[in-house]
Amino acid sequence: MKKLFSEFNIKNVKVKNRIFIPPMVLSLSNEGYVTSNNIEHYKRLAKGGAGLIIHEATCVNPNGLLSEGQPGIWNDDQINGLKTIVNAVHEENVPIFIQIHHAGVGGISENPICPSPYEYKTSTKSVVGHEMTIEDIKSIQNDFINAARRAYEAGYDGIELHGCHSYLISQFLNKKVNKRTDEYGANPEKFALEILEGIRKVTPKEFPVGIRLGGFQPRIEDSLHYAKIFEEHGIDFLDISYGFSIEQEVEEIPDYKYALPIYAAEKIKAEVSIPVFATWGINSPGLAEDILLNTKVDLVGIGRGALINPNWANDAIAEKDTGKCLECKKCMWFGYSKVCAGKVLFEKK
Repeated sequence: MKKLFSEFNIKNVKVKNRIFIPPMVLSLSNEGYVTSNNIEHYKRLAKGGAGLIIHEATCVNPNGLLSEGQPGIWNDDQINGLKTIVNAVHEENVPIFIQIHHAGVGGISENPICPSPYEYKTSTKSVVGHEMTIEDIKSIQNDFINAARRAYEAGYDGIELHGCHSYLISQFLNKKVNKRTDEYGANPEKFALEILEGIRKVTPKEFPVGIRLGGFQPRIEDSLHYAKIFEEHGIDFLDISYGFSIEQEVEEIPDYKYALPIYAAEKIKAEVSIPVFATWGINSPGLAEDILLNTKVDLVGIGRGALINPNWANDAIAEKDTGKCLECKKCMWFGYSKVCAGKVLFEKK
């Protein structure tokens, strides 16, 4: 496990190993404000030994929520609460980034925005996003920029823009969703690049800013194109996942050993020189080491494994059983449920 437990730097941020906790919206807030449960959640994860934590998707505007209870960063009154999370994590000598987010048509707003008119269907509802005006675009970009300034003031060590999983930046990047005829349609990355440019003006140059990028946006070739553009414009890292889920063209790769987002991360890493993170289905230290060695990515995300066993990284270092997510059809972990089969099984050992 030499690679997994080796140090790594993201700009001036020292990461003590190659394990990161990816952003997972799980710790319910109080109307966007931090609660004691949020603090305990992140303190528990920080004690577990991962090299980096990325705080769950935190909304830049109350009209952009993906769900009730999602944490927010849309006004200055939220800074102090977020600072308590940062301090709790820093007490364990772990850096923490924050993912900033707007859901667009993928959220719970009854009148959602979208780059262009788009009917978004789920198993429970169908909603049409109204096309954003230039004024809408500039307003939301300012929301992201102000959120970044608040994140810096709260003490976070870096920022990740949420650019995947069907949310607003992902909607701009996917040409099956973004059918604008202006510059934001001709150059879909422009929306995010202008946010990046604005963030650089309100945070120090050494402050890391990255993006969680869909690996199929809608095709892997598109994501490779965006990855290189983001690198050219000074993005500091790329965290690869799925893109706009119902509008992506994901090809099965015969005999590929890992999950498809890891395949995308591997291909992107071969084209860029900045750090690339990979995650999805990494359920053992041996698999994590194997991915690092074979794909050349820089960090691996342990998400569900860390929910079942917050001490995952420490146990991996000690060569102990780390536990394993059983991939139940309906995840029962939410809210630290005692019903989670993987968690119950691990705690019985």
